[in-house]
Amino acid sequence: MTTQADSSAEHISLTEQETEAGLDLQQLQQLVGLVDYDEAKDPFPVTGWDAIVFVVGNATQAAHYYQTAFGMELVAYSGPETGNRDHKAFVLKSGSIKFVLKGGVTPDSALHDHHRRHGDGVVDISLEVPDVDKCVEQARRAGATVVQEPTDVSDEHGTVRIAAIAAYGETRHTLVQRGDYAGPYLPGYVARTGTYVKRDGSPKRMFQALDHIVGNVELGKMDEWVSFYNKVMGFVNMAEFIGDDIATDYSALMSKVVANGNHRVKFPLNEPAIAKKKSQIDEYLEFYDGPGAQHLALATNDILATVDAMRAEGVEFLDTPDSYYEDDELRARIGNVRAPIEELQSRGILVDRDEDGYLLQIFTKPVGDRPTVFFELIERHGSLGFGKGNFKALFEAIEREQDRRGNL
Repeated sequence: MTTQADSSAEHISLTEQETEAGLDLQQLQQLVGLVDYDEAKDPFPVTGWDAIVFVVGNATQAAHYYQTAFGMELVAYSGPETGNRDHKAFVLKSGSIKFVLKGGVTPDSALHDHHRRHGDGVVDISLEVPDVDKCVEQARRAGATVVQEPTDVSDEHGTVRIAAIAAYGETRHTLVQRGDYAGPYLPGYVARTGTYVKRDGSPKRMFQALDHIVGNVELGKMDEWVSFYNKVMGFVNMAEFIGDDIATDYSALMSKVVANGNHRVKFPLNEPAIAKKKSQIDEYLEFYDGPGAQHLALATNDILATVDAMRAEGVEFLDTPDSYYEDDELRARIGNVRAPIEELQSRGILVDRDEDGYLLQIFTKPVGDRPTVFFELIERHGSLGFGKGNFKALFEAIEREQDRRGNL
């Protein structure tokens, strides 16, 4: 369900989740670079993100972690108490973002097999669409693998129509058509609130929207998956990073970015490149045992307060050397930004500027036992980019961590 956001931008509407989060069009344009777009002309229209589904080793503890460390709110639950004997699933919300954390309960749950192979990670990037059947018809015509045919699921709150197509590795895109469904998430889930009480002075929420999700694929497969999103889902190419743009003295990778029509949904796709040592993509593919989602970028309108709050809860971020902030060329290129460079330096926040504006960003260390999934915090001020000017500093920071793990 969408609601019209601004009569002067006839094709831009807020999703129900964005409306419930209290966001407005101007905020979204700053947070995630939302652009005007005519859904009626799209053969595979995607309204936006629905939910990001994780398989984890212990969903009960993971739900507590994301409430305390990431400031998310528990809103729904499915498990043995609700008739779901296979697994527990906790739905967490921050702004317009929903995470679903699933952990197997019965010994023969397929979730255990997935977790044994991959560790904690994203299994499903669910997308809200206005017409599931239209999208599946287009996907099948373009050669995609349909892993779940369109079907209706219902409960006392209404009906949701869903289907799913395969993406890279064991990742899938569930397509969700909500209509007037009024439940807390999907049929089979019940409303649930957490018992965790935030610290006094904690922000209402630490991030408001999901900016992009980065997928790592094998060497030689990046263009194949870019073509998949182009042909199957009608995504457009936003950016391309190759060669010296995205290399250090030791490791290299290549990256291309695709996005849906309104740019709510953005997928940078990375593959390793030949270099002297093992890149972060090689390390991910080895420890995740195949392609998958590497990191999720969370959009915030106050990255300084968010970093402070998350650090207070024990979240660890990559270190940035002081030399980054003392570089005269950097200072000349970025110009004036909303916070003094010393404030950014004290927190390790990176800054980049392009022809449209600037952005602030910082990256966590991997949040699980394996060096795979991590998060980015991003605050946009006009920039529609991905921090190209920070790639070398970022990758060198990741390499320092790889070296400590003995994986460089």
